[in-house]
Amino acid sequence: MIFRNIGLIDDEFKYRADMFVGTIGERIVYIGETAPDEETLDRLSREYSSEILAMNNGCHCCRPDDFDPVFGEGYDGRGRILMPGFYNAHAHSAMTLLRGYGENLPLDRWLNERIFPFEAKLYGDAVYWATLTAMAESMRYGIVSTSDMYFFVDDMIKAISVSGLKSNVSRSVSTMGCDSVDECKGFKEMREAIMMYDGFQNGKILVEACPHSEYTNTDPGIRAIAETAKEFDVRVHVHVAETESETKGCIERYGMTPVEYFESRGIFDQPCNAAHCVWLTDNDRDILAAKKVSVSSNPISNMKLASGICDVPALYAKGINVAIGTDSVASNNSLNFFEEMKMFALAGKVRALDPAVITPQQVLYSATRAGALAQGREDCGLMKEGFKADLIVVDVDVPNMRPLHDPVNGLVYSADGKDVLLTMVDGEVVYRDG
Repeated sequence: MIFRNIGLIDDEFKYRADMFVGTIGERIVYIGETAPDEETLDRLSREYSSEILAMNNGCHCCRPDDFDPVFGEGYDGRGRILMPGFYNAHAHSAMTLLRGYGENLPLDRWLNERIFPFEAKLYGDAVYWATLTAMAESMRYGIVSTSDMYFFVDDMIKAISVSGLKSNVSRSVSTMGCDSVDECKGFKEMREAIMMYDGFQNGKILVEACPHSEYTNTDPGIRAIAETAKEFDVRVHVHVAETESETKGCIERYGMTPVEYFESRGIFDQPCNAAHCVWLTDNDRDILAAKKVSVSSNPISNMKLASGICDVPALYAKGINVAIGTDSVASNNSLNFFEEMKMFALAGKVRALDPAVITPQQVLYSATRAGALAQGREDCGLMKEGFKADLIVVDVDVPNMRPLHDPVNGLVYSADGKDVLLTMVDGEVVYRDG
């Protein structure tokens, strides 16, 4: 696809007007202020000959009127902004079935009285359709990839594969109540999922090791999951210090905070995505920085469950990679990532009592590039030649975006998920115009 005369968010998260962006296959191959010249077209034709040949051999009757022999479809970008898609760094997609089901409860009651009893009745086909629903909502709001923690992994991956989106999937493990770790159903399924699916669909699907949390696992269980991550050289996804009671409980059990505990048990020896991180000490942040752990902040879920507010400015100050997650729609109640970005920014400002402590550029980075890095997707999340074409088009010719004094600021504070006109994953359009 060749986008013409479109505003874009560049790789430094600055706005540039009236640009040209070309994709071939799964990559961004051209970014310029003018249309590509003949020399550039010749070079691209040679470098991507097989992809171009496959495109031109497709059904001619289905081609749009504006069709370029090198890039394919032409896209008029006037009144629109092209930017990297969102990387949802923490979610439980199949919990679409629980949207609005456990309202107005603190986390411990929410889990034990509503969520866990409901989940005990789930089965594979329900998880498939619930996950597919979440993927539809995700692409509607510009999410191109999700770090997903749940169970019935076969059914989740089937749904994600059908959707065309990307995912870092993890089979959430709770070893509490198991006679031994090796006999724990969740632990065995986690290992099987890693062996079967990691790298599936040309890398669109990655599989991570996943202790649900400290408080739902035994000490041998945590150690075994850490060893499994090392054995298969995969990433780790885990809930960390979401609530004050969780943190106090860990200190009572082990004499350590959750961060100190996980570090001592080897969970952070592999690249790790730590969800929430609301109740941290200065030493916790030093550990996360030293171990290069990514933090996925979930501001709406944390506020809805009254768990607290993650101190994102303090994490930024330590150089920690901070991404953004929605958590599940059971505690959100949507996957509207523009809403999540705005709340992420506002929560940080309130926490620091400083309106200038988080810039819109930092917010967009956390929503895109930081999320890609938290998923280990090094060639994703930036508007840059050679990177994967995981892109979204946002309509700015709408009342809520006018006047547009600063497009970057407007994307964070004025735009809405329903302003997304197109979502592209690895160069394929998966959502368009409703």
